[in-house]
Amino acid sequence: MAETGASPAVPSPDAALSPLARAERFVWLTARVLEQRRFAYHFLDGAGCDAAADAVETALTSYATTDGGYGYALEPDLRGPVSQPLHTGHALGVLDSIRRCGGQRVERVCRYLTSVSTPEGALPAIHPSQRGYPAAPFMPIVDDPPSELLATGPVVGLLHRNEVWHAWLFRATDFCWTAVESLEESHPYEIQAAVAFLDGVPDRPRARAAADRLGRLVREQRLAALDPADLDAFPVQPGYAPGEHHFPHDFAKVPESLARSWFTDEEMRRSLDFLARDQEADGGWPVRWRQWAPGTAMEARPIVTIQALRTLRAYGRDIG
Repeated sequence: MAETGASPAVPSPDAALSPLARAERFVWLTARVLEQRRFAYHFLDGAGCDAAADAVETALTSYATTDGGYGYALEPDLRGPVSQPLHTGHALGVLDSIRRCGGQRVERVCRYLTSVSTPEGALPAIHPSQRGYPAAPFMPIVDDPPSELLATGPVVGLLHRNEVWHAWLFRATDFCWTAVESLEESHPYEIQAAVAFLDGVPDRPRARAAADRLGRLVREQRLAALDPADLDAFPVQPGYAPGEHHFPHDFAKVPESLARSWFTDEEMRRSLDFLARDQEADGGWPVRWRQWAPGTAMEARPIVTIQALRTLRAYGRDIG
């Protein structure tokens, strides 16, 4: 006689696996070669060794352009073969993560940065050369783009942290100081760029003072969702996608960040608990910003997944 009623839920065969093992399957299933190599460098056997770093650098080289920058949708929301500041900042972040942010490769990058800088000596978010190639609708292309802390801050911070000295850095650093210290209203991505600058810049007392002021601004303007269980209390910023909240761990990606002092231990615990729970059934973490093309979301999720695992591990969470 046939049984009636709903069948009991059958647990996923992956349910008992660690977060890292589930993420590894997701990366092998979906990621570009670069993210596969990065995952291996950070988390698999031989992690951190020279051979693993060489593999990452080789994969990154496929995105390099003849002008010294990077293109080819390294940053997934910008398509096409042309180099862009955001691609190049992404590349520097990868090199920094494998301790290869120096030497001739960075000298070439600095020459590229000089060539695309604004009259202020800083970087635009999108250089007009992107025109004619697909780009996210929230990344407008204009003929005379302004200097942007969003693009300049992370690059300057990374170069300083790696003790790179180049003529381009002088005016770009001055621009970042002025931009950070004059912020009165902002949004989460700009704050993240400011933190990246402040975490790397050599003048530590000035950086701490600027970070303290930004932390007060973040709390006053409710730019960080301090309680994931009550997201209605923290408005999504204008122009952001529905549900595109930012949490304490998005600003303080490592405990050593100046942004860590903005949040109480309890707020950070809740944030990290939320991050750990946010791993999806397929093993990857979700993209929270606006998705405008299927391929870009697929390429971005492994990037987000690697960052989530690195953040959890930096805070001592067990990922497996």
